[in-house]
Parts: sequence; C-alpha cells; structure tokens
Amino acid sequence: MTDPAGARTPEPAPAIEAKGGCLCGAVRFESNAFHPHVTLCHCSMCRKFHGHAGPYTTVPISRLVLNDSQGALRWYRSSASAERGFCGLCGSSLFFRSINSTQLDVAAGCLDGLTGMTTVKHIFVASKGDYYEITDDLPQLPQGSDDPPA
Repeated sequence: MTDPAGARTPEPAPAIEAKGGCLCGAVRFESNAFHPHVTLCHCSMCRKFHGHAGPYTTVPISRLVLNDSQGALRWYRSSASAERGFCGLCGSSLFFRSINSTQLDVAAGCLDGLTGMTTVKHIFVASKGDYYEITDDLPQLPQGSDDPPA
C-alpha cells in the first residue's frame, strides 16, 4: 500500500473478534472490531483503577454489543475529559473513554480466552509506580500516545 507521495505505508491491522465481561458476569460485551494492539498505561489513574498498569485495546463504540441486563455498568467521571466504566456489582474495571469519542478503550484483561492481541507500547511511563520496572523492549512514551519514545 502506498500513500499519495509514493511512500510505503503499513497495512491496517486486521480487526479481532472477541467477547468479554466482568468477574460476576453481569456485564458482557462482544465485537468483531477490536484492535489487535494493546497499550499499557502507567498513569496514576489507571494504576488506581486497575491496581496496576492498565492494558487497553480499542473498539469503535458503534461496533460493540453490550449486554447489561442487570444495569450493573457504572461510569465514573475521572477527569474533565474522560470516564471509566466498571461493574457496580463486582467492581471489575472494564472501560475507558474520552468524552464525546467514537472509540472505547476496553481493559484487555476482561476479554475471554485467547485473543491473539499483542502489547505494542507503554504510555505515561513518567507516572509509573516505583515498585516495578518495565523490562521489555517495547516503546516507552513519557506521557500519552503522541510523545516520542523515552
């Protein structure tokens, strides 16, 4: 595939079909459009929400089928620009979304079984906890996804 300037651009990553849900099963979801890449977020909010770094993959909200028949899904407005979704019954950390975004970040750990996804980078490493080291060779961005690697 080439861009208008003639440079070779990578092929888009194929979407992944997966199902997932919370620990108690009250919140279930599925999609055939999950992005195959996982980003590990080390910001202080993700560490508090997950108890450690937050592993997220992304899906278009319009392509996610949500089953919350018990009304257990709760949203917490964690900042002026984002909110986090969790199960109000068992407390499972499930989602992150920017306000007015068409994309939903899904905690990769709540997906069922093997997914075929791959962790590709670490973000907000300037905020990571002092109790662990990042020992892989993946890119480490000091802040968000648009920063140059550390």
